[in-house]
Amino acid sequence: MKALLCHEFGSTQNLLIGEIEKPLPKPNQMLIKVKACGINFPDALIIQNKYQFKPELPFAPGGEISGTVEVVGSEVTHVKVGDQVFAQIGWGGLAEYALADSHKCYRISKSVDPVTAATTMYTSATAYYALNQRGQLKPGETLLVLGAAGGIGSAAIQLGKLMGANVIAAASTDEKLAQSKANGADETINYTTEDLKERCKALTNGKGVDVILDPVGDKYAEPSVRALAWGGRYLVVGFTGGAPSKIPMNLPLLKGASIVGVFWSAFAQKQPTENAQNFAQLIKWVENGQLKQPIHKSYTLAQGKQAIQDLVERKVIGKNVVLID
Repeated sequence: MKALLCHEFGSTQNLLIGEIEKPLPKPNQMLIKVKACGINFPDALIIQNKYQFKPELPFAPGGEISGTVEVVGSEVTHVKVGDQVFAQIGWGGLAEYALADSHKCYRISKSVDPVTAATTMYTSATAYYALNQRGQLKPGETLLVLGAAGGIGSAAIQLGKLMGANVIAAASTDEKLAQSKANGADETINYTTEDLKERCKALTNGKGVDVILDPVGDKYAEPSVRALAWGGRYLVVGFTGGAPSKIPMNLPLLKGASIVGVFWSAFAQKQPTENAQNFAQLIKWVENGQLKQPIHKSYTLAQGKQAIQDLVERKVIGKNVVLID
């Protein structure tokens, strides 16, 4: 089978199309004929050897796929051959076939197109865990989403509205904010030209925001925390801005606020029942058409390294997707 392979850790230029053996599933796995693969920030990290997990070389990046089940292991009972599924697989998705562990693969209606199936659930699972379990977002509260035009940001806007919140989207360009508005945001802030804290205060009549979802970090973290209301929750999702956040600890003290870590993959492993409940709700929203990731651009498998590079260069509004089938 064809795959986009990483033979040595480094830049996207090290990725080359090659032929490898079609993998065989273990008893708790299934083999999926891949139709589409969503591109996420961990795909850029894993080929640089900067991710939490280090696959054995050579490997294909791509941790989020949709496709059709071709072979099921002897212990798999919740899907069958021919089912349309989406799966989180860590790596291996930029290939014609991929393996998925049973507990990370979910059946989805064939009425859902493969691109939606391959691009919505990874970011939505992270954002929903952040807002639901970690942020305890309640109807009527105000949610500030940083990096609002990215994959997690786009999912967080939609989920915030579905959960009954007032959503403020913050991003670096007016183009990205226009997409965020179209995605459902109530208000927007351009944090390259506007004072993030002061705009949040103005938009909330001086109260501040109740929950902040931040996948960006870096220089935007401190002004965000300063914009929190009393009892607010700042959700640390990632650091696409480059550097881990540095926050003066007197700020959460004075605001009675919480700084909360969001590590979805660990949650999925340690609390599988709650994770499955989250997915059940997300699948309903996707199948009802209430949750769908905006697509920036589609690529072929041969263009897969460019799909990752465009994400690295922050050219993406929404999600990139590679079409395999």
